[in-house]
Amino acid sequence: MANPDLYAVFGHPIRHSQSPTIHRLFADQTGQVLEYVARDVPAENFEASLRDYVASGGRGLNCTIPLKELAYGVADETSARATHCGAVNTLVLRKDGSLFGDNTDGIGLVRDLQQNLGIPLHNLDILLLGAGGAGRGILGPILACRPGQVFVANRTATRALDLVRQFDRQGKLAGGALEQLGGRCFDLVINATAASLTNDLPVLQDDILKPGGFCYDLAYASQPTAFVRWGKMHGASVSVDGIGMLVEQAAEAFRLWRGVLPETASVIDHLNQARSG
Repeated sequence: MANPDLYAVFGHPIRHSQSPTIHRLFADQTGQVLEYVARDVPAENFEASLRDYVASGGRGLNCTIPLKELAYGVADETSARATHCGAVNTLVLRKDGSLFGDNTDGIGLVRDLQQNLGIPLHNLDILLLGAGGAGRGILGPILACRPGQVFVANRTATRALDLVRQFDRQGKLAGGALEQLGGRCFDLVINATAASLTNDLPVLQDDILKPGGFCYDLAYASQPTAFVRWGKMHGASVSVDGIGMLVEQAAEAFRLWRGVLPETASVIDHLNQARSG
């Protein structure tokens, strides 16, 4: 029997990663013979670890915090979406030895929102909390869905405005500090800050969510995050974390590596059952 093809996720920390479970389920479902492992790789060790991984036969790689910008820097070619946000979460080792970099985060979010949760983004007024790497990685695919407007709110207004300038040709955008919202309210609030990683909540006004609106936290945890709880307390019809985005971005990476797009609903159900049981 042939040796399985080798894939991995690099990050720091990485112990919590669900990616090995997700890709094992994808492989079982599609009949692919592969091995997928998680490796703890600090930023200062990234390039050396990547060289060792490729030399050992690695075929593809996912990169998470804090390595996405470094992965962008080592890619020989990048997709348009990765180029625009300056970050790569998926590397493909081509037959000629070159590295192709893509960013599947945004498409993963859009698929989870629209296909899994039934939230069409077209014409929605969207508030994006956070102007860091996570927000930058999802903004292009969101704007491609032609929402009514996206307002980028950040603790530091200048960072929000920098992100608006970077993407302003792709759609209707505005940005600033949260206190500059001026009483506006939104159909969808997306939390792309790091607050949920410490079970904290961004500073939010009580009236920013329209009645029956939607809340989506890019982070995920074994229990509902503070932001997910906030959404439920403030009348959101849907308030969820990013476990579906995690699975959907992984499915797109799997397609890039293996040429087949796996089914995701059963994998999302599996992860939800595991953390609720």
